[in-house]
Amino acid sequence: MSRRWFVVPPLGGSDAPDRLKPGLRAGRWKRKLPTKLMPWGLVATCWLRSHGAELQFDFSRYAVNEIPGEFRAILSGQGQPGEWRVVLDETADLGPGEKRKVLTQLSRDPTDERFPILLYDRESFGDFKLTTRFKIVGGKVEQMAGLAFRLRDEKNYYYLRASSLGNNVRFFKVVDGQRSAPIGPEIEIPRSVWHELAVECKGNQIRCSLNGKDVIPPLTDNSLSAGRIGFWTKSDSISYFAHTRIVYTPRETPRQAMIREMLDRYPRLLGLKVFAAPRGSAALSVIASNDPKEIGLPADKVAADVIARDSIYYGKGKQNVSVTLPLHDRNGESMAAVKVTLKSFLGQTEQNAVARVLPIVKQMEARIRTTEELLE
Repeated sequence: MSRRWFVVPPLGGSDAPDRLKPGLRAGRWKRKLPTKLMPWGLVATCWLRSHGAELQFDFSRYAVNEIPGEFRAILSGQGQPGEWRVVLDETADLGPGEKRKVLTQLSRDPTDERFPILLYDRESFGDFKLTTRFKIVGGKVEQMAGLAFRLRDEKNYYYLRASSLGNNVRFFKVVDGQRSAPIGPEIEIPRSVWHELAVECKGNQIRCSLNGKDVIPPLTDNSLSAGRIGFWTKSDSISYFAHTRIVYTPRETPRQAMIREMLDRYPRLLGLKVFAAPRGSAALSVIASNDPKEIGLPADKVAADVIARDSIYYGKGKQNVSVTLPLHDRNGESMAAVKVTLKSFLGQTEQNAVARVLPIVKQMEARIRTTEELLE
């Protein structure tokens, strides 16, 4: 039988119970990576080459009522922000009286146009397969649970959701706050029962499944090529999420691509790194570097002072010099600090070191114009 591909319909469609007016420390994640310390390192390496990296979100390591750290709550639509917490759920497969920690949204604001999302804020994904178990446990106005993906912001994302009241599964895209017509079948979604929801994206192709079976013919859409992932609910829905994992092809971020291109263009550079506050954090750290091992390390006081005072620092070693400068956005505001390390030469001065570095930083500023682009 030939495979059918659905093209996502244009924006402006309506879905009465689910319309939008115009306008996961992340689950203590674990990253499977090859390492010499693992006795099964060779197996992991082969698995990564063929399938990509993997993140697993384990909410059992959080205290009850704790908010998962590397996630950030956002609201699409109207109403009150979501109240995301880790709670205990009685789970039959663990045995009588046994409980498991799960993620849920507790607010019961019944606003119709309210879509709370808990966003995993540490990475952006292009090609991936995202899977979660969910259980819908309550809600008077709505009883829904879903996954948001390739999310740029609260007005631009895809989502796949299941409804116990409506007994259906629907896929939508939201672009500039306007939602497409729904795609998906009528299918029974029993309450208080665990189900599995999965989304797989590869290029412009999207596959959606429920409990291991494709419930929507493969989709084709070019609106969103990459973005963040998150948990999605609607109105006063109370739903549980657990056993979430994503297998993905790692993407080179724009800032890391910028580092690579600068090093290719200026082969005499010994080091190049960028300091900024990652999404969801006020603490400065290394967000891009020619040495990947440095990414995530705390920034030093020099980088903080460069950003705060919009100043330039010069340092001299035995065989190299370093210049730390502010990286400005398109409005001229300091959004990060850049440290450039150069090999010194006889007669090297602070003035000519800065003169050597300024063109590099100017090219970086022309490449990335906003904080949003820097942290993508």
